[in-house]
Amino acid sequence: MTRTNARELAIQLSFAAAATGEDPRAILDRFFDEEHYASLAAEDALYQERPDEAQLDYIRRLTTLIEENRAEIDAYISRYAKGWKIERISRTALAVLRCALCEILYMDDIPDAAAINEAVELAKGYDEPDTVAFVNGVLGGFMRGEKNTGAEK
Repeated sequence: MTRTNARELAIQLSFAAAATGEDPRAILDRFFDEEHYASLAAEDALYQERPDEAQLDYIRRLTTLIEENRAEIDAYISRYAKGWKIERISRTALAVLRCALCEILYMDDIPDAAAINEAVELAKGYDEPDTVAFVNGVLGGFMRGEKNTGAEK
């Protein structure tokens, strides 16, 4: 499984945790149960390869960090989503933004540019071009405002 696919799984799982309010660790345990995960392969090619231990660790770490730091991450999203209240942002775009900002803020082993590029590419699979541009704009604004870089995709 590629890092991109592991990141997409983390986005889906953090989306589920945010939507249900359930502890992400419980969601992860159920989701990666061998029988359950195997049953998903017929639905989507994403699930055809099971994550190895390193990928599972990355997914667990990312989803847990998102949940533990959601208030801070959401504050950054609110700050850089100019003219948008967080409640108006699509839930998929919000999950993608949370994932990217979490990687930038709390996962030093992930290059900032990789987190941004992956977020934009993954958003393309879920949302309209305007939403993809919005995700890119929020992340670019964050990088300019918080990291003092001109980085943008």
